Amino acid sequence: MHQKTHTGVKSHTCFECGKTFISANELKLHQRIHTGEKPYKCSHCDKRFNQSSNLKTHERIHTGEKPHTCDQCGKTFTYKHHLGVHMTIHTGEKPHACDQCGKSFSLKSYLAVHMRFHTGEKPYACDQCDQTFHVSSSLKKHLAVHTKEKPHTCSLCGKSFSLLQSLKSHQKLHNAVRDYMCFECGKTFISANELKLHQRIHTGEKPYKCSHCDMKFSRSSNMKSHERIHTGEKPYKCSHCDMKFSRSSNMKSHERIHTGEKPYKCSHCDMKFSRSSNMKSHERIHTGEKPYKCSHCGKRFSLSFSLKSHERIHTGEKPYKCSHCDMKFSRSSNMKSHERIHTGKKPYKCSHCDMRFSRSSNLKRHELIHSREKLHTCDQCSRSFTSITHLKLHMKIHAVKKPDHRDPCGQSFAPLPSLFTHNNHSLKSRTATSGENSDPE
Repeated sequence: MHQKTHTGVKSHTCFECGKTFISANELKLHQRIHTGEKPYKCSHCDKRFNQSSNLKTHERIHTGEKPHTCDQCGKTFTYKHHLGVHMTIHTGEKPHACDQCGKSFSLKSYLAVHMRFHTGEKPYACDQCDQTFHVSSSLKKHLAVHTKEKPHTCSLCGKSFSLLQSLKSHQKLHNAVRDYMCFECGKTFISANELKLHQRIHTGEKPYKCSHCDMKFSRSSNMKSHERIHTGEKPYKCSHCDMKFSRSSNMKSHERIHTGEKPYKCSHCDMKFSRSSNMKSHERIHTGEKPYKCSHCGKRFSLSFSLKSHERIHTGEKPYKCSHCDMKFSRSSNMKSHERIHTGKKPYKCSHCDMRFSRSSNLKRHELIHSREKLHTCDQCSRSFTSITHLKLHMKIHAVKKPDHRDPCGQSFAPLPSLFTHNNHSLKSRTATSGENSDPE
């Protein structure tokens, strides 16, 4: 039997796929792939295996046994394969090169995965939706969106995660040493990579370009989310209603509308927020931090979208086009307000009466009528007004120099119509007086 391994004679053929083997036992083991037979069951869980060697290797997960030791650093591993992968850290060897881009890899399997990004092959398909993935780990991460399962819980704060790697990353936040400091703003970070990503805010570097348009991004994750605008893909569905989202973060934030959850608390006051980004933006009110700088005039902003809106003043860019006419706008909010002219939609209703408005600013101005609140006061005569527009109109009375529109009585008037009104009133008064004093015929 042993000598056959030297001669290489493979006399045992599988009738299912035609593959040949040296021994009947090897053929028998192989045929379990076709039959699905898995006679070896784990004594710790319900998993089954077609080979006893695979069972023994699996059981090390439960026992914690790590028999394979690195002779360079002493690190131990459950699988021999993992030790082999680890050893490339010490040797630096990367013998497997991509013939498309020249990138090298320590393992042939890593190269095979990398090649899928060139070929576009996505062999891992989600059985819940139509999404496909280059690697199995991406599929596993995606499946958590559908199952909502979060089996990995932080022992320090109770927060749960769908992936073990996400939990490990989170736990670093509790006891992390922030050794990496940004010299632009003084902010500190756990890793050099986090600092590098942050510094792009200051440098304006955007290395990731959308494959559908000219937009560029500082993070690859932001680019991928943006590209869903073009593809229309919305893989994340709310578990409470039928709404779908292109980003998982947007779905989670939306779901808090249903639950009322506000897990993010300001470290300076008692305000709570449903989104961490909203909390961070709010905290800049306390700190005065303005990390976003205009590259045209040097003006600084606390919010990135405020910077983007401001920069359109310099560039003249108006990316938001009305779907009903040819008008374009620099802000999406202005476009939405404008489109209500076409649709007639008035989403803002007065809480005191039945009047509705297309803009929130118009509603606020209207509600001052009910509250009788007059916030805008004239510094010339102390008259108060509910709107700044009315105050400005009033101020013209003080600003205009009175021309010499004089009545015979000697009184002067600024606008000519006021003189006419005065004359008519005087004429009526004189007529009435003369009627009273005349003798009856």
